[in-house]
Parts: sequence; structure tokens; C-alpha cells
Amino acid sequence: MATTTSPPTSTDPIAFIFPGQGSQVVGMGKDLAEVYSVARQAFEEADDALGYALSRLCFEGPEEQLRLTEITQPAILTASVAAYRVLNEKGVKPSYVAGHSLGEYSAHVVAGTISFRDAVRTVRNRGKYMQEAVPVGVGAMAAILGMDLEAVTSICTEAAQNEVCEPANINSAEQIVISGHATAVERAIKLADARGAKRAVLLPVSAPFHCSLMKPAQERLAVDLQQVIFQKSRVPVICNVDAASHYDAAKSRDALVRQVTGSVKWDQSIRLLISSGVQTFVEVGPGRVLSGLMRQIDRSKSAVNVGDEASLQKALKSFAVAPNSTLSS
Repeated sequence: MATTTSPPTSTDPIAFIFPGQGSQVVGMGKDLAEVYSVARQAFEEADDALGYALSRLCFEGPEEQLRLTEITQPAILTASVAAYRVLNEKGVKPSYVAGHSLGEYSAHVVAGTISFRDAVRTVRNRGKYMQEAVPVGVGAMAAILGMDLEAVTSICTEAAQNEVCEPANINSAEQIVISGHATAVERAIKLADARGAKRAVLLPVSAPFHCSLMKPAQERLAVDLQQVIFQKSRVPVICNVDAASHYDAAKSRDALVRQVTGSVKWDQSIRLLISSGVQTFVEVGPGRVLSGLMRQIDRSKSAVNVGDEASLQKALKSFAVAPNSTLSS
């Protein structure tokens, strides 16, 4: 994890960044819920909104259930919002928010664009729609390491051969994930290996996310999102599909719809935040995936994660925040 030479002051812009699918782990959020009532309330609200004990699956598993996409997505969202509420109670507030894929919903909850209850229900359906869009085995995703976006895009075009093969997650200049038909993705892996990629490997995912094969999921989700009330956000939300800052309610809804088939422009989003003066990034929720990507994007910036009590206390110390003091940006 990157370190900073000086703690942020009340005038330093801080970005909260929220993880996406793949960061789930059995036990996530449990100790925060045990210690902080605001975290516990987040899990109780999610249980009530969904009509089943999501909290128990987060805290106790079993892991195979937690890995089911329609459970994974609301689980990560809830664990992330619970961690955010604790940080907010401690007086640590963001100047900007962004989330990786699913994490963009967490960002919108924090920004006040959508309610937590609506978000939990929406991402449950989002996960279901994405899983059902493509039969198991038809699609695939692969990580291409050590090859720039232009080269990866060229390989995808060549490998497609009348199938779908597209850049899905532009995570950093060193890591790009591709998505599409399994046979096309396998051809792209061979091309990447032949053309000097450091590594090209299939990912253990259940569906080919963030490519045009997700069009059926996008159409179903668009109907749901039209029923959700969107507000002007309190802080800028950097949306994945445009790598641009949004306040407007209608634009935020549209970006979440387009995100289903569009590339996650994470590298570009983080660089936009850096150009806006952000020096400190707080990964809010389970795991350290985004903190790891930050090392690839810009090692000079501070990246801390807050997903449990230990990481919370470590982060507060890095901010020079005493347990009952306030740091707001």
C-alpha cells in the first residue's frame, strides 16, 4: 500500500473509491457491524430491502453462495456502505467518489444520488440479469498484462472473427481485461502471448461482463433504473463509462445503464481525480484490489483501505484523526 509523507489536512481533497465484484470475502463487514451501530444498521436495512438475511451470508457464508452474482453484488455494496457510514461518523468525508463497476452504485449512495434501499435491490437484479444474459460457458474474460490499450484493442479486433471480443476493464496501463465469446477471448490470449504481453490469462468469472454480449442485461436494467429516483449528487461521481464527473441525475442514470456493456475506464477515472488535485484515495469496502491498482497507476499517491476495524484504525492514524475528532473535505 502506498504511503504519504504527510497526512491530509482539512483542505486536501480525498477520493473514496469503492470495489466491485471479486472483492467479496466471507466475514466482510462483520467486525464493523459488531462495533458500530451505523454499520450494523446498514446490514439490517439491506436484509429488510431484500427479504432475506444478506448479513448472515456476508458474515458466515457459505462462500459458494456469496459468489453467486445476484448475492455478491448487494453484499459488496452493503459492506462498502457500512464502512462508509463508519468513516462518515468519524468525520472523514470525500471530496469525490468513484466505484469500479458495481462499486459505482456504492459511490452514488454515498453521493446521495440514489437511496441505499433502491441501490441494494437494483444491484441484486443487475447481478441476476448479467448472469442470465449469456449461457454459462459461452462467454469468458481474460486479463492482459503489460500491453497498452491500443495494442489490446487491435488484438481484440483481430481475434473477434465475427464474434465479440472487447476491452472490458481498463484497470491501469499495465492491466486490461477483455471480454466476449469464449472462443474469441482464447484467440486473443494467444495473440497477446505472441505479441509480447507479460501475461494473458483467463479469469474465473461466471459471465462476460462489460461487453456487447451484456446487451440483454442492459435493456432489463434500464427498465429498473427508470423506476429509481435519482437526485443531483452532493459530491462529484466519476462514472466508469465516460471517465467523467457527473452531478446530474439523468446523466448518472444513463451512465449506469451504459456501464453494463461499456468498458470500465478505471485508469482514466483515477487520472482524472489526480488531475483534480486528489492526493489521498480511500478504498472503502472489502479487499484491496483498488489500492493495488493505484500502485500501478501512480505510486506517489496515498491509498488506504477501510474494510474492517483494523484497517479503519490504521487509516484514521494515517489521517492523524483521533477517534472522536473530525476531518472533512
